Order: sequence, then structure tokens, then C-alpha cells
Amino acid sequence: MAYLDAASAVPLHPVARQALQASLDEGWADPARLYREGRRARMLLDAAREAAAEAVGCRADELVFTPSGTRAVHSGVAGALAGRRRAGSHLIVSAVEHSSVLHAAEVHEAGGGSVARVAVDRTGAVDPAAYAAALRGDTALACLQSANHEVGTEQPVAEVAEACRAAGVPLLVDAAQSLGWGKVPGDWSLLAASAHKWGGPSGVGLLVVRKGVRFAPQGPGDERESGRAPGFENLPAIVAAAASLRAVRAEAVAEAARLRELTERIRARVAALVPDVEVVGDPVRRLPGTVTFSCLYVDGETLLHELDRAGFSVSSGSSCTSSTLMPSHVLKAMGVLSEGNVRVSLPPGTPAEDVERFLEVLPGTVAAVREKLGAPAAAQAAPESGDDLVVDAIGRRCPIPVIELAKVIGDVPVGGTVRVLSDDEAARLDIPAWCEMRGQEYRGEEPADQGTAYLVRRTR
Repeated sequence: MAYLDAASAVPLHPVARQALQASLDEGWADPARLYREGRRARMLLDAAREAAAEAVGCRADELVFTPSGTRAVHSGVAGALAGRRRAGSHLIVSAVEHSSVLHAAEVHEAGGGSVARVAVDRTGAVDPAAYAAALRGDTALACLQSANHEVGTEQPVAEVAEACRAAGVPLLVDAAQSLGWGKVPGDWSLLAASAHKWGGPSGVGLLVVRKGVRFAPQGPGDERESGRAPGFENLPAIVAAAASLRAVRAEAVAEAARLRELTERIRARVAALVPDVEVVGDPVRRLPGTVTFSCLYVDGETLLHELDRAGFSVSSGSSCTSSTLMPSHVLKAMGVLSEGNVRVSLPPGTPAEDVERFLEVLPGTVAAVREKLGAPAAAQAAPESGDDLVVDAIGRRCPIPVIELAKVIGDVPVGGTVRVLSDDEAARLDIPAWCEMRGQEYRGEEPADQGTAYLVRRTR
């Protein structure tokens, strides 16, 4: 079985396993106590904090360990907003942030605060000028991920941090996806990350609050972790997290170069081997091991199951893999195809043979799924005449509305229109994306008796 979903979680690093086992024997006592066992535990905790701080590029007394990366984000957002409530209650986030950031923004908004959501381009990157334009006199905090968790696009953190610093606004960086590869550039103010993203144990996050940043921890007070992460520290896991972060950093330069070559191979060959595919994300400014692509006329859930049966563990941002049947907010913000979406994220140490075998299996797997769904094999010739057509896809989920559109587009003359009726939210994203890929004209949408009518004009 080839595990290719490192963006979700990286297998436990051997150094993390060794450190975890050793600290279970040495670090079980309360590090707040003064007796011998407590002092030993305190030494382990302090050493782990120093190692993590060195990897982040901050002072040890600026970093605390949290029960998860999500808790680090929530605590960081809430504490920074509370600490700057006199400045205002305006929060800035990007449209492609991790759900932990967006959920924190929703809570802030529900409590009476205001939130600006900065759009991204088709590669998933924000424009630093857009962040600068969103800054206001009452902005309390801005948030920006260092790299996107679904498509791997790296964000211009340093440029956004510079704009925020000039405006006197702290910037919180979600560095969960990138911290294992290197320090986050720029003059940021707060940072959150999660150990299971770099090969540490799950259940350990870290939160950094730079000196001078106004910060008011929320919730009941606690004397541990500077009052920013209440509860007894999971010391063995913390020690393992810090040890693995140091270990992966020592290997990062060489491994990043190797994984970039493998993902370049996937990006190039998927586009050549699989018809009607869109490779998404920035082709250059991206994480070393992540590549994402979407396949027309494919049910994402079925595709993932078939790849799993073939021995590959991959993930997807497709609406077809979600119980809510809603497209990924990342793909939606980018305006790219969501159906048949596959994210391949290579863990450190992935053999090149696994990538080659994946590329051998993928074309046949996609073709088999398309055949089951009755997808069109090729475009039809334009008729001499004909009427506009209506495709009724009400009650049918992705990718059926797009498949039905592709089947009938050849039945209308050039200049003719197809109206696709659909109540699937994914159609709002995938029909325009299909038009762009196929060179057809998307004319917009209009209300229908049921669902929405999407208008497509045949141009060739």
C-alpha cells in the first residue's frame, strides 16, 4: 500500500518513536514539581521548547505547546483579538484558510465582529496588495496560511507581514503544512502549527506569540504554558514532536529537492496520460510533495475508492467526497474544477517506484470510472441547425450535470444554448470550469422553478 496523503498526516518519524518511548519512562512526572522526578520532567520540557523555538525561529519563552494545531489556531485568534479589542474588532482572513481559521472567524463574526475574506487567484495565492487594501483603522488581526493544505500553493507571507507591520496589525500564520520544510519568512507576529504534519505524534500543536504582541488568553486561567494552553502537558508527545521537527529539518533540503522532482513528474505526466484533466495550484511556488488535479466526468468518491483498491491512499477536495455535497471552499475560491479532484501529497521517503506505479494505474482507473458514469468519449461535430436544449439534472449529483452537458453540446448549432437545470451546488463551480476547459461560453445562471439554470453557449 502506498500512502500518499502526507498533507493530512505524516507517518510517525523514527526519531519521534524513539523519543516517545524514552520519555514515557523519563517524563511522566509533573514538570511543575520540585522533586527529582519533576525536575527531570521540567528539563525535558524545557529542552523540547528550546528545540522547537530554534526550528521556528523565535524565543523559547514565546512558544507554548497546545493539545492540537486546531487549538493553537483557535487560542491564537481569540487571544489576539481580545488583546487588541481597543483597536477594533475587524479580522482579515484569506478565502482559502484551513477550516480551523475560518471557524474561528465565524465565531468572531457571530459575536459581533467583522471579517474581511481576501480572494485568491486561480492558483490559490493571495495578492499582498489585496491584504494591504483590506487593512483598516479598526483591524485587530490578520491571518494567512504559509501554504495551502489542498493544492500546495505557498502564500506571500513576507510581503503580507510587511504590510501588516506597517499598519500596526499583527499577522497570525498557520504554518501547519510548511513548518517541517523550513522557517516561515517575514516579520509575522503569531504562528500556529501541528506536529502530526511533520511526522510527530498527533495531539501536539504549538503556538508562538512574539514579544510585544498584545495577547489576552481566553477561558479560565491556568498556570501552565504561560496561561495559554491549560491542562497537564503531554510531555512524552511534546518531546517526540520537538525531536521529530529537528530531525525532518536536518533532512529537509535534500528531501524537498527529491520530492519536487517526483511531483513535477506527476504534474507533467497526469496531464499527458489522462484526457480532460486540470492540474491546479501554483506550478512553482508550492510545497515540495503536493500536487493536485481534477478530472472531468469523474465521481471523486468512486475514484478514491478505486485508487484505494489499487493500493494508493490519496485524498480529495471534491464535493463528491463530502457528506454535505458541497465543493471544497479552496477549489471554490480558486474557481477551478472540483469534480474528480485528487490530492497527492508525498511523505518524506516516498519511493520513486510508488509514483511510477501510481502513474501506471491512474489512467485506467479514471477511464473505468468514466465508463461507469456514461461519460462522453469525444466531442461531436457541429450540426447545421438545431434548437436550444434543456438538460434536466435536478436531483442528480456531481459529476452527472456536467456529463449530461457534455453529451448534448454537440446537438446544438454553434451559437446555440444549453440550459442545465441543477440543484447541486457543485454545478455552480464545475459548469463554468468545464466551459473554460472546452472553449465554450458560460453565459451565467438564472433562477429556475427548481434549483438553478446554468446557460452555456456553444462557440465551436
